[in-house]
Amino acid sequence: MPDLEAILLVGGQGTRLRPLTLGTPKPLLPTAGVPFLAHQLARARSFGVRKIVFATSYKASMFEPVFGDGSAFGLSLDYITEETPLGTGGAIRNAAEALTSGPDDPVLILNGDILSGHDIGDQVRTHMSRSAAVTLHLTEVDDPTRFGCVPTDDDGRVTAFLEKTPNPVTNRINAGCYVFTRSVIDRIPRNEVVSVERETFPGLIDSGELVLGYADRTYWLDVGTPAAFVQGSRDLVLGRLGSPALPGATGEHLALEGAVVSAEAKVGGGTAVGARAVVEAGATVVGSVLSDECVVEAGASVTDSVIGKGARVCAGSVVRDAVIGDGAVVGPGNELQGGVRIWPGIELPERAVRYSSDV
Repeated sequence: MPDLEAILLVGGQGTRLRPLTLGTPKPLLPTAGVPFLAHQLARARSFGVRKIVFATSYKASMFEPVFGDGSAFGLSLDYITEETPLGTGGAIRNAAEALTSGPDDPVLILNGDILSGHDIGDQVRTHMSRSAAVTLHLTEVDDPTRFGCVPTDDDGRVTAFLEKTPNPVTNRINAGCYVFTRSVIDRIPRNEVVSVERETFPGLIDSGELVLGYADRTYWLDVGTPAAFVQGSRDLVLGRLGSPALPGATGEHLALEGAVVSAEAKVGGGTAVGARAVVEAGATVVGSVLSDECVVEAGASVTDSVIGKGARVCAGSVVRDAVIGDGAVVGPGNELQGGVRIWPGIELPERAVRYSSDV
């Protein structure tokens, strides 16, 4: 297989992950100890990708200082910014200006909010062997009603793109990783808002061109919500999905440089402990993301949650299924749960929020 080029779509605002994304684009959020995209870049490199073009929009200037020219990953990186959002198709067409591939070459398209364990190399080989216009990674899910579904015929040809429906015809959904033949990208109109899902793919199907489905049931996760983001980090730390970018061994928890975890604290369930973060004696942290320089005080409990950079969970507080923004302070004796989100810099007084009826 020739050296492969890829486009990485990272323009979204990550609104479902606020307040985490108010200051940081979703693809740069720390996930199992490194920016989320580090896992995607390392996996792409392992499958023969050598050049990646970032299609950026929201907080575009923040990407290059993190990843530079890509040499640390063995990659060549380019950054293309949309001044106004152009949709998935417009973003792909815009970023393709930086590609060097010929019209018949495959181009890999990756979404900046997906964790996937599928065999990218096999997807590309399938695309090339069938001379497809586009080959879509499809994943099988238990509940396809939450997604658009993608039926295929016996030869793997995609027959339709169906919007969310209470009665899906298949449990296969669009998993967000595509292989395009370069000349097909070049036919997308320039500088126009275009959706590949609603316009490009249905248009190719209608005109009789070969749109293939590459279906499997390996690990797949859209990390667009706080609960899914926490799950993705947890699964990487526990080794449920392998990643060449993981900055340490897999296990019950991963602690970055300068983190201080008391021997009398219980930290597990795939928790990532950020650089210079502190977990004091008697604290319990399970399956959570602790950002750099945050503090979990003695006797506090944090489960399935994200604690922002420099935030503090004070003694005796319980935080479950919650997001605590950067620099926020959860005063002693609070109980936060059920998807609550505390905005950056907010300070909750002692016992300000309770679910229990005790005094």
